[in-house]
Amino acid sequence: MTAGAWALFLAVFLACAVEAVEATTIVLAAGTARDWRSAATGTGAALVALAVIVAILGPAVAAIPLHALRLVVGALLLVFGLQWLRKAILRASGHKALHDEDRIYSEQLALARSQAQESPGDGSQARRRAPLVRDWYGFTLSFKGVLLEGLEVVFIVLTFGGNQHDVGLAAIAAACAVVLIAGLGVTVRAPLARVPENTLKFIVGIMLTSFGALWGAEGADARWPGSDAALLVLIPAVGVLALTLTAVLRRTGRPAASLAASPAMTGQGAA
Repeated sequence: MTAGAWALFLAVFLACAVEAVEATTIVLAAGTARDWRSAATGTGAALVALAVIVAILGPAVAAIPLHALRLVVGALLLVFGLQWLRKAILRASGHKALHDEDRIYSEQLALARSQAQESPGDGSQARRRAPLVRDWYGFTLSFKGVLLEGLEVVFIVLTFGGNQHDVGLAAIAAACAVVLIAGLGVTVRAPLARVPENTLKFIVGIMLTSFGALWGAEGADARWPGSDAALLVLIPAVGVLALTLTAVLRRTGRPAASLAASPAMTGQGAA
């Protein structure tokens, strides 16, 4: 390839890698903290929707109002993230009882054993009744994150490739970036699954709040210094704020042990 072709490939690869990292982060968060099957279904649905949009609109997809989409998706992620972060801070500070993961595991194991004892006919009926999406919360997070970032990848390919009159090379660079980042996401899935649930939800709350603030502000025509690179400052800032609030509440609140006995704090409905 010529020097110009290499420059195009590298520029598209790096730009699309950033978008892929953001989408993969959202899917990993939804899958690890909520439900992997629902997160995977949301990802697949977003990819199908993206393929349909590109097939129908073609190059005209660049005319889609991305700012409006960023505003809506960013606002939803910010709401979800703040909800998770609030509960994580309350748990970490002792104002809300921690999830008893051993008890939950025992209950799920007992349920699985009881279902395994059903007759073949009952099992077949249960499988037929099993919903495709078990957790709409995780499905929605994955769907919106992948669709938004996927559209941005398409914009990058059309913009960079169109300017250099080589959309094919730009598409190859984008595909390489997405496949590489997705592969890394699959690799880190197992280590993430071993992170304690309460710690994981604290981290997920920070990540979703940061992404929501970034995308929502950009959707409202704000400009972050460094664009997506602002996340390198935004995520630590949200984390420091969350840890500070946890420390302050820990000094003023009751110990978690006194709350653990409360039925309201040990119910299964808490996220």
